[in-house]
Amino acid sequence: MADINKIAQEFTNFYYQTFDTNRAQLEALYRPTSMLTFEGTQILGVKPIIEKLVNLPFQKVVHQVVTLDAQPSSTAMASLIVSVTGQLVVDDSTNPLHFSQVFQLIPEGPGYYVFNDIFRLNYG
Repeated sequence: MADINKIAQEFTNFYYQTFDTNRAQLEALYRPTSMLTFEGTQILGVKPIIEKLVNLPFQKVVHQVVTLDAQPSSTAMASLIVSVTGQLVVDDSTNPLHFSQVFQLIPEGPGYYVFNDIFRLNYG
């Protein structure tokens, strides 16, 4: 079995670096059957997901990952669940926002795509 922790680390590094520099380029990570749940709102499909991410109400964002956990999610294929917690620095704010995000990654060719993506800000 592949080293899922290494895969999770490489994926999250790529995902958040791309999100922070050019959100539209995340399109390659999603498929027509992919679902994003963003703050309780479910969004299905590549185009609607990317539209949501590109149109978020901030210009600049920096993700700071605090924890990263990964587990296999199927005995039938090399899919995995990746759980991330961290902080978002939005538009150079001095008060970072805490977030959690969970990805289900499905193998495809030499890489993976995001089948499920759940994002929540953590208040309190």
